[in-house]
Formats: sequence, C-alpha cells, structure tokens
Amino acid sequence: GRKSMRRRLPLYREERWEGMGGRRGIARNMEGDPHRYTKYIQVGRKRKTSPGGPLAKAPRRERIKDKSRSIYQALFLRGEGSDIQIRALGEEWNLHRVYLCQAGYFASMFSGAWRETHMNTIEIQMPDENIDCEALHEVLGSLYRDSMIIPPCRVVAILATASMLQLDELIQQCREIMKDTVSAQSVCNYYYSAENYGLQDIRTICHQWLLDNLMTQRNEELLMEVSLDLMRELIASSDLLVMEVEMDIYTTLKKWTFLQLQPTWRGTRRALLPDANSWFARHRGESEGAPFLETEQGRAFIPVFQQLRLAYIICDLPSAHVIDQDALIPAAWLTPVYKEQWLALLRAEQTKEIGPVDVHVSDLQGNSMRCGGQLQRDEQCSWRWAGFNFGWDLVVCYNNRRIVFRRSALNKSCGLGVSLLWQRKVAFRLRLVSLDRNGRATFRRDTEYQMLSLRKDQELEVVNLENQDVFFPLYMACNFLYIPRERGTAQSEDSCKSPES
Repeated sequence: GRKSMRRRLPLYREERWEGMGGRRGIARNMEGDPHRYTKYIQVGRKRKTSPGGPLAKAPRRERIKDKSRSIYQALFLRGEGSDIQIRALGEEWNLHRVYLCQAGYFASMFSGAWRETHMNTIEIQMPDENIDCEALHEVLGSLYRDSMIIPPCRVVAILATASMLQLDELIQQCREIMKDTVSAQSVCNYYYSAENYGLQDIRTICHQWLLDNLMTQRNEELLMEVSLDLMRELIASSDLLVMEVEMDIYTTLKKWTFLQLQPTWRGTRRALLPDANSWFARHRGESEGAPFLETEQGRAFIPVFQQLRLAYIICDLPSAHVIDQDALIPAAWLTPVYKEQWLALLRAEQTKEIGPVDVHVSDLQGNSMRCGGQLQRDEQCSWRWAGFNFGWDLVVCYNNRRIVFRRSALNKSCGLGVSLLWQRKVAFRLRLVSLDRNGRATFRRDTEYQMLSLRKDQELEVVNLENQDVFFPLYMACNFLYIPRERGTAQSEDSCKSPES
C-alpha cells in the first residue's frame, strides 16, 4: 500500500533533577534532536505554613514602629555615633546634628555664623520656668521618633519646650490636646500658657469657658487661680454667664479677693463667704473704718471692682445695705451712681419717654443689666429679678420649649411701682447655654442685641427651641437696658435692631 504521510510527533525524554538549595525540577529534551536545548521546569516547593497563618507576618506599620524604636534606643538613649553633646538643667544628652536640625532652634544655630556652630558641646540656659528636665528629655527624644504621646498633665511643659525649640508639629499636637481637655482644673493654666506661647485660639476657648463657668461652677480652687488681670477682663464682659443678678457678681468678687489675700485658706464651700466677711470686718477694724479699696492691700483690686455695674446693685434695698455694711467700695464711687439713678427715675416717671432710643451695642455691652437663671429640666418656669427697674415688671417665661417676655402691669407680685404707659421699650439680649460635666458648651443660642416694645400685659415670644437638641440643665443669661439714653447722642452703625413680631 501507499506509504503513510503522517508526521511523526517528537518524543521527549524527561529526567528529574535536584539542584542546590533543595531546588527540584524536570529536564525535558527532544529525542533525536541534539541541537535543541534542554528545558528545565522548576517545581516549587510548598512553603510551610506558620502557626499564625499567612497573616502572621508583621504588617509594614509594625516594622516601621520597630525600626523607629530601635533608632530611638540606639541613637537617643544610648547615644551611639553621637557628634554633639547638649547640656541643660544639670543633664547631658549625646545627640546627632542631623536629628537636631529638625528643630528650628538648632537649625539656625548650626547654619549661621554662631559660636556654637562648630562646637561639640553646647550648654543651653532655660529662661522659661515651665521647661523641666523631663519635658526637655521627651521633646529631644521626639526628634528620634515618629510620634509622641503627651499626657494632658504634661502638655504645658511640652508646649513650653516645643516653643523654645521651634517644633511646629509638636506645638500643633499640644494645641489639639489642650482644646480637648479644658476643664476647671486646667483652664487657667492653659489660658496663661496660650498667652505666653501665642496660641490665640486656645486663649479664646479658655476665656469663653471661664465666662460660662465662673459663676455656674462655684469652684474655690478655680477662683484661687484667676489672676487680677484675667478677673478684670471677665467681670467687664457682657458675655459673663451671670446666675441671678449683679449683686452675685459682687459676692463672687468678695470671695475671690479673700482667696487671693489668704491663699492658704482651707474650708468648705459653705464656710467661704462667712470667713470672707469675718476677715474683711477685722481688716476694717484694723484700718480704722477705711473702705477696703482705699487701703494698701485693697488698692491692687481697684481695676477689678471698677468693672461692677453698681447701678444694678443699689437698685435693690437688701443689696444696698450689704454694700454699706461691707465697706469694701468707697462712698466716692457710690454717690454719683445714686445721683444718676435718681435722675433716671425722675425721667422715667415724669416724662413721656417709653424707653431707650437709638441704643448702641457699645452701650449695652458696658451698661446693661446682667441677670440669669437655670432650668434644671424641661418644665414650665418663670423668672422675675429683684430690684427697681424703672416701672418695668418684666417676666421671662419658659414653656413648651418657648421663651416668652411678658410685661406685667397688674402689680400683683411686684411690690414696686409699675409704669402704666400704654407702651414701653427695652433693649435686650438673651443667651442659652448647656454645659457638660467638664464645663464645655454642648448647646448655645444667642438672640444678639434687639429692641423690644411691649404694651401693658402683652407677651412676645423671643426664642423657639422646638426641633432642637437641647440638653439640661439649661442656663439662661439676659442683658437688659431700661434707662433711655440722653438726647443729642449721635447714631452709629452698631444700633440695635427691632425684633419682628
């Protein structure tokens, strides 16, 4: 038959092989073709599974941490390969210029025409008492690490050291910690540190915290830490969260003054005011009856007591008696206030003026009546503050998450004369604040300054809190200006706006 034309398929010869390192494979060679190469196919050896599984290998972040820890221990703690020694606060650190140059302080020192540029040992004098040996050790060590943990109790010392060494990232870390940890125990320390190291945002946060809590917390330790300048600034502010009336600000100042003069006093909160009254009475006897603020010890406190709005203290008879008996304030301060109030009373009674006209925000900020109250729970409540308010019997009511101002003309519960003018005006501002257990605001509402006009027995809603997350207790602070300004004053751009009815 016909010869078969089918192509013969090549045959392969396979041989198993084993190489170095335990590698194994199969060698294939095409049979009958000595010119073709031998192909080696490696056969992978199965990797043994570790007890922790395939994910047991440390992640990259952990390896970086381990490396950073090794650098910190070898170079910083043991000083291996050191090329410079730092001496300060009685301690020595063997460090490295390349790491120190991360700090602006050392970068300038080593790059300029300074004497220390080529020195192997540098002695640093610490002008800041907030910097201690522990803080300096931690901050220098941070140059050898990726991150640093700062306890709140050490944040001021770390901030002081970071500011001196010009470490901006560390300063920012301190700033964030301070923002989150403001409390009665830390607020004054943070405030003074923020002033010293230029952290304006921290200063503002602490200042607002003190305005909210100075009179709501009644904390003796806090009063001891408030300086003269800081107290003057707080008492002058119309944003101070006043509980009750202006007389309570005076009482707070009396306690604060006593604690400033007697820093070693230790007693209960209830005993503070009686002890302060006894001390001032003894001082008055030793000073032959001279008002406290005219004595050598009292003169330093004059700028603080000058911020009191005395017109809203002497308008209440019991408060006026206390002011006279305490004799802290000189009669020369009180006499013009009594005269001014008497003339204002005559204007309110014998003229047709119905209230403030062309009121400026600056007048309200410096001259308004400051008062307030606390709402423990979401229930109906009303406030009426003591004192003669020039024919106004203004009642503030809370009910169903609404705050209403009502002008009462029936004189049922008010023993003072009530104006029967058909309409009266008052300039006001209402603020609502909820505070957590650390004194930080969780809710805040502000009406800003407005002009309110009410007829007899009329009421007007000024705040509606429906559909808002309000936390109790809720603090309410009011500013009122009942007395009309003298005619002839120029109008300015910061005049009050009238609320819409």
